[in-house]
Amino acid sequence: MREPLFRGAATALVTPFAPTGEVNYEKLGELLEYQIAEGIDAVVILGTTGESPTLPTDEHMEVIARAVEFVHGRVPVIAGAGSNSTAEAIDQTRRSEDVGADGILSVTPYYNKTSQKGLVAHFTAIAQSTTLPIIMYNVPSRTSINISPEAAAEMSRVENLVGIKECNIEQIGRMKSLAEPDFQFYTGEDAQVITMLGWGGLGVISVMSNVIPRDTHDLCAKWFAGDFDGAREAQMRTLPLISALFAEVNPIPVKEALNILGWEVGDPRLPLIPPSDATRSLLVKALGEYGVRPRA
Repeated sequence: MREPLFRGAATALVTPFAPTGEVNYEKLGELLEYQIAEGIDAVVILGTTGESPTLPTDEHMEVIARAVEFVHGRVPVIAGAGSNSTAEAIDQTRRSEDVGADGILSVTPYYNKTSQKGLVAHFTAIAQSTTLPIIMYNVPSRTSINISPEAAAEMSRVENLVGIKECNIEQIGRMKSLAEPDFQFYTGEDAQVITMLGWGGLGVISVMSNVIPRDTHDLCAKWFAGDFDGAREAQMRTLPLISALFAEVNPIPVKEALNILGWEVGDPRLPLIPPSDATRSLLVKALGEYGVRPRA
């Protein structure tokens, strides 16, 4: 029986940049300390929210290594190590294992748009290159390719392909019915945490938990404790905030939300740009109505 990497809420952490555009490692440490203090269950470093496409490999690996050092085993550190080049994904995966990551988040190979057999071959090759558990990341809206339930079921029989971060919620039921019983499901959609938990999923890899880590953790914890009404109420309360956090392409709004709250995480790297004034006003309103206060 495969043990889950985490159960509950993992934050897909932003990557903080200094005004010079370089990674702000001091701020990275502060963000991680805050997440851990607020009870988050795991952190994902350099997923989509971490702007992984804009970091060259050496910088990418330095961020993962520093995160592992900062966290020091207190929660699992899951390294974003995916690519549309299988060889590059394998290299990042091996290097993530070398610096002490606890697991891998591996996105589907975007742009190439391989076949379902190609997806199986891609992820199997990555799995064979490491001893780390791998969560596959299925996000068709960004990659233009979908992992079918049948392909996911086939890959669920590979020992260290332990689960999937699934953003195509419509196929969860069939995927779960076909996959191995210990294959683990997480949602990548903050507005559908309850939906995934209702299907027997283990939690969320979250954007909103950058700004509300305690509440995101508690939403899942309520469900696991059998407080289904409390969990549903918690989910409903998050919806206006989630709407603001996705008013523009992620992670533009969530980085701006953190800046509004005083975290000074910097602007996104090109080709992403800071949000419009309208989005910033929407974020200020949503954060205030939710009750999120600037850091002291």
